Amino acid sequence: MRIDERSLAYGGGWLDRAAGSRTDPAWLAARLADRASVVLPLWRDRCLVSADRRPVRPAAVDAAGLLAAADETVFLGLEEGRAIFAVDLSSRPEGEALALAGAAEAVDVRALVGGLTAAEAAMQAYAKGLLHWHRGQRYCGGCGAATVTRDGGHTRSCGGTGCGRLLFPRIEPAVIVLVEAPGEPGRCLLARHRGAPEGSWSTLAGFVEVGESLEDAVRRELAEEAGVSVVEVSYQGSQAWPFPAGLMVGFRATAASTEIRVDGEELVEARWFTRAELRARVADGHPLGRIDSIDRHLLGSWLDPTR
Repeated sequence: MRIDERSLAYGGGWLDRAAGSRTDPAWLAARLADRASVVLPLWRDRCLVSADRRPVRPAAVDAAGLLAAADETVFLGLEEGRAIFAVDLSSRPEGEALALAGAAEAVDVRALVGGLTAAEAAMQAYAKGLLHWHRGQRYCGGCGAATVTRDGGHTRSCGGTGCGRLLFPRIEPAVIVLVEAPGEPGRCLLARHRGAPEGSWSTLAGFVEVGESLEDAVRRELAEEAGVSVVEVSYQGSQAWPFPAGLMVGFRATAASTEIRVDGEELVEARWFTRAELRARVADGHPLGRIDSIDRHLLGSWLDPTR
């Protein structure tokens, strides 16, 4: 059974991104002047939050100082007709950024996600990913000239003479896989990654390389890292993962055999777990992955096939 993508953190299409309007500077200016429009301030990829750890969302018309101090202002989309902008205060000292935003602290969205609605988490992660891209794309990779923001922050244009290259936010796709052993009893493969604490087990994942399909990447990653060949690969769902620019694509795969040969580089050990063993780990207080990650859903749906 495929994962319900609305149940995954950071996605869900909560905003109308208004692609047909955000290319119009006059329309964007009107949205900034609208009393209903709000601003999400970020500082060095962190959300700025109030004392009760709620993201601050000042009205755009009341945030002239904040907007003037921002390194970048981007349009995220419309939330029930209300325009949502995000601003980057990364060049400012942290204390100044907090004061400008009327915030108490700067916190990574992944530390907040348990207390946010799905829509709030998605917006904060979207803002983080887009502003991070802007900070790393100040210059053209072709001619080295400075780039300028266009289309509400969804494009940058090279200002170099004779170049004019258009630059768009890049996504880095990665696959994450729950591997099942062939035959009975039902078992899944979990691994301990280098640097992870003893007894910390997780599903396997890796980035997609040039010239690969997603399924190719699943087969290669499993073969390279765990020495496992698979005979079936099936798509389960995908998750926005802007940390800073990922897209996690979830799969199930069936191994050709139970043989394992870890690479000793990415993985230090791997083993097969029965459902009973995995349930016992949960009962002992070991979570099924992070609460915001698709691996939790891959493992949960394997433990309970009726989900």
